[in-house]
Amino acid sequence: MENSMTLKLPAVGKNEALARSIVAAFAVELDPDTDELGDIKTAVSEAVTNSIVHGYPDGGGEVEIRAEIKDRILHIEVLDRGVGIPDIPAALQPFYTTKADEERSGMGFTVMESFMDSLKVENREGGGLKVTMEKSLRGKI
Repeated sequence: MENSMTLKLPAVGKNEALARSIVAAFAVELDPDTDELGDIKTAVSEAVTNSIVHGYPDGGGEVEIRAEIKDRILHIEVLDRGVGIPDIPAALQPFYTTKADEERSGMGFTVMESFMDSLKVENREGGGLKVTMEKSLRGKI
């Protein structure tokens, strides 16, 4: 079974919940169990929130979410054209944050990595960030 979707949303906080719900609804065709669905929603929330808060510190911008299902693997990309990350290896470390004054925990990428089977974070040519996550779903169809 193969399927794909693309979603583009303004980078505003209220769209985080919408993005997580849409990706979860997309994944339902694989009949994920409750834990798998929760993992997907949490990881998407973290990725989208990171794009909104860190990618566009002065507001504005857009977040794009691409999702694909192939061979029972859910592949998700969250992309923005924000400021990117100068030091990705540092940003991937638990508790690293550039917004400590805003009470950010610095656990976003750690959460994504723990809930998904794979995580890749890379700066995009021309600016912005691309977060790629995959999860193999055990649900039955």
